[in-house]
Amino acid sequence: MAPPLADEDERGQRRQLLGRGMLLLFIALIGCFTAWGIAQDLTTPMVAGFKRIFQMSTFQASLVQLAYFGAYFLLALPAAFLNQRFGYKTGILTGLGLAALGAFLFYPASKIMTYEAFLLALFAMAAGCSILETSANPYVMSLGPEETATRRLNLAQAFNPLGTNIGVLLASTLILPKLAEPVDISSLSQDQLHAIRAGELGAVMAPYLGLAVLLALIAVAIASQKAPPIVEEFPDTGPHTGGTGHLFEVLWRSKRYRFGVIAQFANVAAQVCTWTFLIQYVQQALGGSLQKGGAYLQVSLLVFLGSRFLMTWVIGRVRATTVLAVLAFLAVVLCLFAILSPNLAGVLAVVALSFCLSLMFPTIYGVALKGLGPATKFGAAGLVMAIVGGAIMPLVQGKLVDETSAAISFVVPAACFAVVGLYALYDLRAAPASVRGSTQSDLPGDAGPSTVTGGAA
Repeated sequence: MAPPLADEDERGQRRQLLGRGMLLLFIALIGCFTAWGIAQDLTTPMVAGFKRIFQMSTFQASLVQLAYFGAYFLLALPAAFLNQRFGYKTGILTGLGLAALGAFLFYPASKIMTYEAFLLALFAMAAGCSILETSANPYVMSLGPEETATRRLNLAQAFNPLGTNIGVLLASTLILPKLAEPVDISSLSQDQLHAIRAGELGAVMAPYLGLAVLLALIAVAIASQKAPPIVEEFPDTGPHTGGTGHLFEVLWRSKRYRFGVIAQFANVAAQVCTWTFLIQYVQQALGGSLQKGGAYLQVSLLVFLGSRFLMTWVIGRVRATTVLAVLAFLAVVLCLFAILSPNLAGVLAVVALSFCLSLMFPTIYGVALKGLGPATKFGAAGLVMAIVGGAIMPLVQGKLVDETSAAISFVVPAACFAVVGLYALYDLRAAPASVRGSTQSDLPGDAGPSTVTGGAA
């Protein structure tokens, strides 16, 4: 039996945020979180932008989100097989390379000047981001003790909204101002229309080329660094001999995981719907321009950024799913208020939704993966595939915008937030997940899955 002092040292080591030798790798991975945040929210204002450039309906313009988040759905499972066979670092480098290629494709797309060409470039970039996110999220969770896995992921994810702010800032300053002036197509010749669209699509292209360079630089930085070995251990399950089919069976048997996939679908749907249609909401409520809507979106993402860091601190003291439940049902109330009050107060309510969103993705992710053992890699892929909610539900909301109004359309994210709240209530009442032969409740700061321990450098 170890002496009390040794017990204290062991407990203190388990509560550390990072394992030994993991700091530099963790910082490099933070760059990945920032980069795909830029990619996603540089794309979000493009629904309004492409609607303006190509003179299409909101529903048609929402295909931007279908192309982007549909790629997440299609590539997440192949990414899991890639990680299973070659490891997380290979998955991360593959994702960075494909995302950079997709961003570079915006150059030929701007010359082709068709909506379909831009959708193809978006799909390729998002495919890379899907592989990157499938690999980076569980890798971050593995860089230290399992007891602090969700706190570690929340901290890394806190830099994702830094990227989203940069993305929206680039869109608001470099793209949307050049699309602000309405154009009467009927009064223009074909040559004039071609020249105007060429200028507008050139404005769309430039920030994506900068993003491509950034992604390539991050890939070089990670490839040139000797990563510490990550040793995966699952002593509670014993050697894995059941094949891939058994891993999927493990996932299906876990209600916490199954419901977590549904909650993640709803969470990402709510997030993408909120940020995508905030600009149209501002235009309806305040009679604003694309620039004004972009400015409110920027404020919303700054709220998201600050709240992410705040919530990382809060869940170190309060059970994560308790906070998740409170924020989810608060978001439902804010959506209903925005529906009933399409004015400045309603705009502020929609902006405040970002405060509620900040905690959701990493917390659902960490809670759903608890106790999955060797099925964790494929479980992570399923949670990334759930991001397809960001492809499907904006189409529903876009159709509602066309048929009713931007304000009424916020019934869609309200329903999604309610699903997230119900998942939080389920986890609060469910039995603790089994982790390495014991049970683990969601204690303050604890929500990590049974994944990995960090090896020495």
